[in-house]
Amino acid sequence: MSFVDAIVAQVLLLETALYHTHARIEARTDGEALHDLRINLRRMRSLLRPLRRIGAVALLNEAAAEVGKLTTPVRDLEVLIDELERQGLTQQANARKAILQSSYGSIVESSTINQLFSRLDEWPSAFRDAERDGELRQIRKKIAKRLRKQVERLKAALTDPQYDRHQLRILVKRTRYATDAYPQLSPISAEAAASLKVVQTALGAWHDHYQWCLKARLEEDLQVLQHKWQVAATAALMSAEVELFQLAELLAKNQQA
Repeated sequence: MSFVDAIVAQVLLLETALYHTHARIEARTDGEALHDLRINLRRMRSLLRPLRRIGAVALLNEAAAEVGKLTTPVRDLEVLIDELERQGLTQQANARKAILQSSYGSIVESSTINQLFSRLDEWPSAFRDAERDGELRQIRKKIAKRLRKQVERLKAALTDPQYDRHQLRILVKRTRYATDAYPQLSPISAEAAASLKVVQTALGAWHDHYQWCLKARLEEDLQVLQHKWQVAATAALMSAEVELFQLAELLAKNQQA
């Protein structure tokens, strides 16, 4: 299978998975459907991101980005409800579940997600046209180069103690997902890749608690947890800083090797 064929095959598999998760959300079969939809969407965007300057990819990438924007606040609400239930705040959790159910309906019926599926249907033939027109020439080499640049951006950020941790979290996510999407082209070692995942989890825990603290300032029924969340956010960031240091060392060794 050629490199281009492999990309097409992966996108088609992800398209099938997206249709399946969409059906699960519509039928309300389980509480993980939206999360799974976003995982598959993220995998697709990671495949497309290095190719986004190609016209055949740009439209699909934009449609996928819009679905990401649409579903992010709903996923955040799911995570918050889970946290409230873990903390034993059933009343606060239940008050938000009705909003959550309504949000599921809005996602399923949205023109945004319908646009994504429409673009997915059109994409394979458009991508093949781009291949015939020579737009995908040396695409493997170009993707490898972009992955190296992505890792270099992360390495530079890790050496800057003043680099905003919110922006660093996003950079870590993009680097991890990009190298996961093209493992055969990844410029980092398996050990560094594992560290990248640990760092993402640590920064994610900090980010969640940070966002909940902001919500508690605006939503009175959450204020009972504000101090607890502040303490947890501080601890999570301290843990993340340790992991960031280890990641920086691994990436430096990776360059030397």
